[in-house]
Amino acid sequence: MLMSASTEFIALVREQMALLAQGLGASLSILYLTTELVEAHVTEAKLVPVVIFPETAAIIGADTNKDDLNTFSSLVQNNAISSTIDSTNNVNAIFLPNIDNVDNQLVLPLVHENMMLGVLVTTCTLGRMWNEQERGEIKRVVQTLAIACILDQKRAWLHSQLHSSQIIQEKQQDLLDSLLHQFRNPLTALRTFGKLLMKRLQPGDKNREVATSIVRESDRLQELLQKFDEVIDLRASEFAPLLQSNKQLQASVPTSKSPKRALLLPGSDELETDCDVKDILLPLLDSANAIAAERGLQLICNIPSQLPLLRASSKALREVFSNIIDNALKYTPSGGKVLVEAGLFKGNMQGVEISDTGPGIPRQDLEHLGERHYRGVQAQTDIPGTGLGISIAQQLIEQMQGEIQVISPAINSVIKSSDIVGTTFIVWLPVAV
Repeated sequence: MLMSASTEFIALVREQMALLAQGLGASLSILYLTTELVEAHVTEAKLVPVVIFPETAAIIGADTNKDDLNTFSSLVQNNAISSTIDSTNNVNAIFLPNIDNVDNQLVLPLVHENMMLGVLVTTCTLGRMWNEQERGEIKRVVQTLAIACILDQKRAWLHSQLHSSQIIQEKQQDLLDSLLHQFRNPLTALRTFGKLLMKRLQPGDKNREVATSIVRESDRLQELLQKFDEVIDLRASEFAPLLQSNKQLQASVPTSKSPKRALLLPGSDELETDCDVKDILLPLLDSANAIAAERGLQLICNIPSQLPLLRASSKALREVFSNIIDNALKYTPSGGKVLVEAGLFKGNMQGVEISDTGPGIPRQDLEHLGERHYRGVQAQTDIPGTGLGISIAQQLIEQMQGEIQVISPAINSVIKSSDIVGTTFIVWLPVAV
């Protein structure tokens, strides 16, 4: 299928038609383009009018009989035409059967490498016919338009390919960013466990070297992650001018709205089952306790022993809780508190609350929460982050027909005081039937 003609091509066609009118006395000119590339000898091609000059002639022709024009246009659009090309690729006139006054109407095909792109219809002033010299001039105009048309199509195709490449690159970028982000959470926990082991093992214990190796290799992995981030940022900056240029050109390329990108993360493709929130939370809280102790935080947990089962993907839900708890620990200053409480209910939804005594989230940032790479005021701090944790959590929760409620200042009185802002996240998921 042919791409839509660009405004530049339309402008060129109008200029050429104006020259036909001013220089040769054409009273009406119409350019039709085929809806798809066809071989020149094929007669069944759908034609669509693209440019009419003068535009008023399409309504009431000053020198053209309206009935004749309508009949002519109907014949063209109904494929009552045939074209021929000789062995030297010279364009010959299209023949129109069953139409009167054909001598003052000239119809020529736009042909490139034996492929028909459309036809140019031009009618001379009523009362006279086109002479051979004028026909030769019009043929040269048609050849020019054919070359311009194919170049315009190639340009549009290249822009379309560039747009497709951009989409693929963005998907790959998002996937890599998400995977690297998710890699950081267990790496942080692993490093913390290694440090705790070093503290608990006495000098000379043969296992102390193992703990030291865990910490050393964890630090090395963190350095490699930092290098990954630097390379990704550098690549993104190199492609930025090209991508910006492509965005400016996309107006001439027909595109459809892309569906929401699928997350290729743990649990994103796992079937939902009946699962116990305790089985998901407790292993995460073991890691969170170790990290909290290292950072001088108090982790308060309130997980009732008997809770209704949730309908969810256990792996995806673990990623959700891991990201939110990690954020709470990361943004709460030393001496602060983090609360994880299960057993909240509204309707058929069960909620898990994660509250902290951190700096809170400004109102203007709450509106953008969930946008990939958006960090708001936190981007101005020394706290490292990618702006992906909440975005990943929110998308995974939506896939499970749940929601994440964000409240700042925090609402829980167990950890909240008058001088603390804090933030509360409540993860809501449907109760298993």
